[in-house]
Amino acid sequence: MLIECEPETSPGIRLDSASVAYTIYTSGSTGKPKGVEVTHRNVVNLLCSMRQVPGLDERDRLLAVTTLSFDIAVLELFLPLITGAHLILASRETAQDPRLLIKLLNESKATVMQATPATWRLLLEIGWTGSPGLRMFCGGEALPRKLANELLELGELWNMYGPTETTIWSSTSRVSPAEGPVTIGPPIHNTRFHVLDAKLQPTPIGVPGELHIGGDGVAKGYFRNPSLTAERFIPDPISKQPADRLYKTGDLVRYRPGGHLEFLGRLDNQVKVRGFRIELGDIESVLARNPDGP
Repeated sequence: MLIECEPETSPGIRLDSASVAYTIYTSGSTGKPKGVEVTHRNVVNLLCSMRQVPGLDERDRLLAVTTLSFDIAVLELFLPLITGAHLILASRETAQDPRLLIKLLNESKATVMQATPATWRLLLEIGWTGSPGLRMFCGGEALPRKLANELLELGELWNMYGPTETTIWSSTSRVSPAEGPVTIGPPIHNTRFHVLDAKLQPTPIGVPGELHIGGDGVAKGYFRNPSLTAERFIPDPISKQPADRLYKTGDLVRYRPGGHLEFLGRLDNQVKVRGFRIELGDIESVLARNPDGP
């Protein structure tokens, strides 16, 4: 085989915490996808934080259902590897068929599964009644309160929040039965949340503002796009460290009295479908190329 002809020595590649671990592309408002450069430091910070909260260890069995084109797959693949947990990989066919997925959930005796609200809703719609000992991680888009309360009748539920530019998840919180919206927060380790107005001034409790995220999860920037990087990754006006940056999420939020955040919507035309970010400008640019007109 060709691989047997290759040298057995380690490749001469020098990496450090600032080296890019992966580049993942998201929708762009101009119709051109933008590549987010995520560093090893970013990923390690996420994994070390998630290892503690919500927590994963060698007794767990994580069922991975996410396509590799979605960055939350990074947590599913690497968190079990650093904790000694058992990793179960669902086939594409199984991940897309709720009946097959329920069968695998039960047969694998999974203790953790991460999915979008759309996937969890689909399982409920075909009569899923829960799996013993399963902890449910839910993220990728806003978690509706009605869905959350239905899932809580079946087991332990965690709400995950974070944009690609701050490395998958920037906060995680255990959800309890309640009325009103499911909130965001607190931030994961080495992560800062700031709710700022248009002048980059902190907003009081209850007053809407744009969520800005700082800390070790903030990505390097956009691949070969310095102008957009400078626009979205800005110097932290609150920090005393000159190198600290904030990512402007575009998410409109407000602090609630308990210190958690309420998601109010987007400041732009971005939408999410099954956890994937979609810029309406993306669709408009494709339609504009149609020779027969819109």
